[in-house]
Amino acid sequence: MTDEEERELGAELARLQQEHRDLDAAIDALHQSPAPDLLRLQRLKKRKLQLRDRISFIEDQITPDIIA
Repeated sequence: MTDEEERELGAELARLQQEHRDLDAAIDALHQSPAPDLLRLQRLKKRKLQLRDRISFIEDQITPDIIA
């Protein structure tokens, strides 16, 4: 992996982590509302899971497993 590819992955990782935190805050706010929109809540949680999977994939690309 070149340095440029690693920087691009790092930038994407930071963006995805921020979006994941933002979704977490949105989900918490929606839970606090008197009548939460359950469909919207479900969609936000699904998007958050997709982000988590993508974040894990990128982290694995940046720091590959080393077999001892």
